[in-house]
Amino acid sequence: MGDDTAATAHDGDALQYVQYHGAKEETYLPAIRQLISKDLSEPYSIYVYRYFLYQWGDLCYMALDSANELIGVVVCKLEPHRSGPFRGYIAMLAVRESHRGQGIATKLVCMAIDAMADRDADEIVLETEVTNQASLKLYERLGFLRSKRLHRYYLNGNAAFRLILYMKEGTALKRPPGMEAGQAGQMMGEPQKMEEYKGFPQDADVA
Repeated sequence: MGDDTAATAHDGDALQYVQYHGAKEETYLPAIRQLISKDLSEPYSIYVYRYFLYQWGDLCYMALDSANELIGVVVCKLEPHRSGPFRGYIAMLAVRESHRGQGIATKLVCMAIDAMADRDADEIVLETEVTNQASLKLYERLGFLRSKRLHRYYLNGNAAFRLILYMKEGTALKRPPGMEAGQAGQMMGEPQKMEEYKGFPQDADVA
């Protein structure tokens, strides 16, 4: 797909991780759309992709195989939230089915988190289907908490969890009076074994 040098990381001699570059939209965008359309619950128009990539292309990271074919991508944005915090949002994450279970999604998410941390994000949020155990496992091992259950959130009728990662000490967890920190997530599923996010897991072994 290209010979990008910006924000490029190599994983052994087979994979490389590159930052999206708008100058190569004609190469990248069709591949990104094709991969995500196979994997996510929502059908997105090209305008949705352009909304994210035109404004926050530097928060999009891609995994390429040895033939420079796209096998994974994460798409994000970062802007002030109406309640005040500078909020990052992981909008899309997809990995080709044949390459899952190799830590690719984890590494892409960590690259995005690191980039948003460098830009002073207060928190990062996302939504994922309540039945997507692989996704929940990935995000929860990085420190995300379940903050809300969204009924019939997707067009297919499935519900979603909204997950949140607090990036700074003192960022308040919004909860009803009297609720202890962590109880909000436990109300929506099994109690979570939390790990503080500290960059790339050394032996990422999830999707």
